[in-house]
Amino acid sequence: MQKIVTGIDIGSYQVKVVIAQQAEDKRLPPRILGTGYAESRGLKQGYITSVPDISRSIAAAVAQASKASRVKVKRAYIGVGGVGLDEAFARGEAVVERGDSWISDRDIPRAIAASERALAPSAILNRKIIHTIPLRFTVDGVRVMGASPVRMKGMRISVETLFITCLERHVQDLVAAVEEAGIEVEDVVASPLAASFVAVSKMQKRVGCVLANIGAETLSVIVFEDIIPLSIKIFPVGGSDITHDLALGLRISPEDAEQLKHGAVLGAPFSKKKIDDIVARRLSDMFKLVEAHLKKIGKDELLPAGIILTGGTSSIQTISDLAKAVLRLPSRIAPLSEDTTDTQMQLRDGSWAVAYGLTIWGLTQGGDLEHHENSGLSDIFKNLWRWFKKFLP
Repeated sequence: MQKIVTGIDIGSYQVKVVIAQQAEDKRLPPRILGTGYAESRGLKQGYITSVPDISRSIAAAVAQASKASRVKVKRAYIGVGGVGLDEAFARGEAVVERGDSWISDRDIPRAIAASERALAPSAILNRKIIHTIPLRFTVDGVRVMGASPVRMKGMRISVETLFITCLERHVQDLVAAVEEAGIEVEDVVASPLAASFVAVSKMQKRVGCVLANIGAETLSVIVFEDIIPLSIKIFPVGGSDITHDLALGLRISPEDAEQLKHGAVLGAPFSKKKIDDIVARRLSDMFKLVEAHLKKIGKDELLPAGIILTGGTSSIQTISDLAKAVLRLPSRIAPLSEDTTDTQMQLRDGSWAVAYGLTIWGLTQGGDLEHHENSGLSDIFKNLWRWFKKFLP
C-alpha cells in the first residue's frame, strides 16, 4: 500500500488540510485524497493567541479532510510561518578525519555543526532552528563546484550554512495546538519552503527566482538559485490590508470590500478606476518591500525566472502586472493545476500551496534539501516512542 501523508497549513485566515497518497510512479506528485478547511481562530499574523481556539479550528479542518478521504489522521506535517520566521547565516570549518585526506560523509556533519556553533548568540536567542541548509562548500579555500565535496581530497573543509529559525515559543504553541486536536506532529516545516515544492519548478529554482506567498496577514518571500534557497523573509502585510484600504477608501463594510478585492460587482456605483488605484497602491507597497530585500541580498533584477506569486491574494487580477512593473522581473501566478493532474481532487487556488507542499515534504523528506544528522538513528527512536506511547494511560 502506498504511503499516505497529511499536511496542515495553519494560516491567519484559514486552517487548510491536505491528505495525499504517494503515487505508484514516485516521479509523479502525490495523489490528493481529501482536503478540508476551517476559519482560523486564536491566531494573529502567524502568532498563536489562544491554543484551545486554534486547536478547535485544526480539528474541524482535519475532520472535513478525513471525511472526504475516508482516512483517519493520526500524524501530520505542519507548516510554520508568521513574522517570527527568520534566517541566520554562519560559516564553519572542520579538519578532514582520514589520514589519506579523502573527504568522507563523516566530515560534512562536523563542518555543519561548526557553523551552528559559530552563529551569533542573538540569532538563536529564544529561537529554534527548524532547517539547516548547506549553501556552499570550500576545500582548502577553493570553492566546490557541486552539492558536496565527498570523495574529494583536502585538509580542511568549510561550509556556509543557512539556518531557518522560528520563535521557540511559537513552535511549542503550534505543536501543542495540533496535539490537543489529537494529532501527532511528524515534522515542522517553514511554510515558504513547503509552498516552493508545489509552486516553483526545478528549472526556475536552478536559474534563479523569488517565490512570494501573499496570505491574509503576511507576505513571505523565499529566493532560490542553483536549486538552493538563498534567503527567506516574512513581512507583516497581506491581503487583509487591501481589504481594510478598500473599506476605508470607499466607506463600505469589510465584507463588501473583500468581495470587491477579488473582482465582484456590487450594487453600489463604485468607480472601477478608484478600486484599482486603491488595490494597486497597497500591492505596489508590498512589492517594494520585496524589491528592498532583493537589493539587500544583491539579487534585484538578477533572477531570470522572476517572481512567482501564490497564496490567497495572488488571485487578484492585476497582481502579476504590478509585480512585473515594480520589480522589473518576469512575473507569473503559480500554476498549481499543472502539478496536480494525477489527483482525485483539484486544488482550488494558490492558498493551498503550503498544505499540499507539506505532503510532498513528508514523502520526500525535503528532497535532501537540508542536513539531517544521524537521521536513521533518530527514526528508530521515533518509531520506538510511537510504539511505547500505545501503552501509556
